[in-house]
Parts: sequence; C-alpha cells; structure tokens
Amino acid sequence: MPLVDSHCHLQDKKFDEDRKDVIARSLETLDWLVVIGEGMDTSRQAYDLIQENVYATVGVHPYYAAQITDETLAELREMASNPSVVAIGEIGLDYFKYNDTPKDVQETGFRRQLELACELNLPVVIHNRESTDDLSKILEEYTDSLPGGILHCFAGSVDFVERVLGWGFHISFAGNVTFPKALELKTAAKQVPMDRLLVETDAPYLAPQAVRGRRCEPAYTRHTAEYLANLKGVSYEDLSSATAENAAVVFGV
Repeated sequence: MPLVDSHCHLQDKKFDEDRKDVIARSLETLDWLVVIGEGMDTSRQAYDLIQENVYATVGVHPYYAAQITDETLAELREMASNPSVVAIGEIGLDYFKYNDTPKDVQETGFRRQLELACELNLPVVIHNRESTDDLSKILEEYTDSLPGGILHCFAGSVDFVERVLGWGFHISFAGNVTFPKALELKTAAKQVPMDRLLVETDAPYLAPQAVRGRRCEPAYTRHTAEYLANLKGVSYEDLSSATAENAAVVFGV
C-alpha cells in the first residue's frame, strides 16, 4: 500500500551514525518522505539529503526567527528553486514557556516566510504551539494567496480543525495521537475528512505508542497510519492510499 511520511527530521544528530540505513529502511515501507528544515543549517542539511523519493522543505522555525534576514531569505529562495524542495517550512509561532524568542520577532519572521511562499507559489508547513489565536489571525491574511498548507503535528481542538479546513489546508497527525491520554487529539482526528488528512512521524521525536521510548524513524509511519485507520473506522489500505494521495497533492509530488 502507498504510504508517505510527510514530516521528518533525518538531519537530526540522532541519525548521524546510521542515516543511510534509516533512509533505506524507511523506503522499504514508504513510497516517499519529506525531510523538514527548521533553521538555516537544517534547511541546508535537508537540501543535501534530497535523492530519489526523498524530498525537502526549507524554512526557519519560530525558535530561530531571528535568523531571518534579506540574505537568509535569498538563500531560502535559491534552495527552493530545486523542484525537490516542496514547501516552505516549518514556520509558524511557538509561545511555549521555554521559548525565549520574542513574539514580535517570531511574527516578523513568520510573515516574511509566508510572503516568500506566496512569491514562489509553494505550500507552507506550519508549526503551532500555544499560539493558535495569533497564528490564525496572521494566516488568514495569506491563505487566499498560498497554494496550500499543512498544520503539522496537529495538537488543537475540534474548533481549530474547522478553522484550518476553512483555509483549505491539510492536517497532519504524528505518533502522539496514539498516546492513551491524547483524548482531545483523538477527537480532533476523527473530525478531519479523509481528503485533508496526512500522517507523519516528526522523527526522531514522538514515536507511536507501539514503539514508544525508541528513537522514532520514518518507517514507524505505518504504526500511526494503522492507529488512525482504526480510530476513523476505515481500512488501513484506504487510509494509507488517501494520505499518500493527499501528500502528493499538497506537495505537488
């Protein structure tokens, strides 16, 4: 069955000793995967990992929003000229208590990258942590100009699901939806229509419950996909096919 990991971080140090083996093992299970940039260094590293069935995004996570300058935007623009760079991301806002990047710096960096995505006609991969209201206000200014977007590792309410769907965006779930206590997340997942659903690992983080405690890798996408299929009352075959097709649509692969 077709299956896609729409969001992983294979450039992470946790893969330094066996990255090639992880990619090979992943592509035994997956049709293709997307390595996500979250800063200038990791965007360059994601770019360098591009190969057959391995795509990349480039962008700057809100933690590192101070990196955004005219020069870094020019570099992002240059990398994004490669057709295997399929989105700008991950970008967004993060108001979690341990993030010391000022909100105004995050907002400026977010807006500049949204404008870049509109200029390049690329979708966006969105990070949202405890920032839903501000994130929504900003995104609503750009959704008519963007070709698409993904709320990655979704962790919001059913109300937020409806708002995201109204933007025409897709919603992606990671291994945390399988955790026993993630009740609100399970309820939200049930509300996402099959034609807007994506699945991801966010590897090396958030290993699904069946392999919890291990370093997460893209091959574990199947665990989350099987769980979501059961949660939504559909066959694994239908869910894997739908999410792979959705990934192809949003990323233009």
